[in-house]
Amino acid sequence: MSTDHSAPIQRIKLLKTAPHSCSYLSGKRASTGFVDPDLAIDVDLYARLSENGFRRSGSYIYTPMCGDCSACVSARIPVDLFTQSRSQRRCLKANNDISVTRLKTIDITEHYVVYADYINQRHADGDMYPPAVEQFVDFLGTAWHCTQFLEFRIDNRLIGCAIVDVLPDAVSAIYTYFDPIETRRGLGNFAVLYQIAMAKELALSHVYLGYWIEDCKKMSYKLQYKPIELLQGNTWKLSK
Repeated sequence: MSTDHSAPIQRIKLLKTAPHSCSYLSGKRASTGFVDPDLAIDVDLYARLSENGFRRSGSYIYTPMCGDCSACVSARIPVDLFTQSRSQRRCLKANNDISVTRLKTIDITEHYVVYADYINQRHADGDMYPPAVEQFVDFLGTAWHCTQFLEFRIDNRLIGCAIVDVLPDAVSAIYTYFDPIETRRGLGNFAVLYQIAMAKELALSHVYLGYWIEDCKKMSYKLQYKPIELLQGNTWKLSK
């Protein structure tokens, strides 16, 4: 096992899961490649892995490794080229009463209540249902060295949170959850717009949004951020 961070990504050992039902495309089978958990990963290597289409989930770095499918396409926003749409400007205006605080740790008990309501009411058909405290801590509650929790509050009431990793040249969006009562606010959209502004403030070039899947309706929102870059083969290509 190599720990040379200048070595090609292709030399990093991956542990591949057995095929399982795809969470996004009905009738498809999926496999995932996890970076060897014994490999020491610093923020520079993490950034290089992200550049090559890898993502983080909890304590693991992974990439899709589906033999007969390449539907998962990495997507990122080039922040200097991004232009807000009319609906995105309306979203920011509608949420100008939200106070956002960037934290390195959170109150697990307070956040889990919001997270559990979010999963139960918005994602009861997903892999994270039913929610559990241990699952929440493993997936989101334990910060990496580069992790920030973006708390959304109104009059000190927690209404949502976006978890991000701040890399040397990008913000990587890990997950966002919010109080389902606040659905009309478009807090998922607000979270991405805030992360774009945050990346600009920190002089970072991109916001990584994870994977986009053309035939998955839940992923369609990612193309609303224009222009967007999609990883095709080994090349990031601008899509307007």
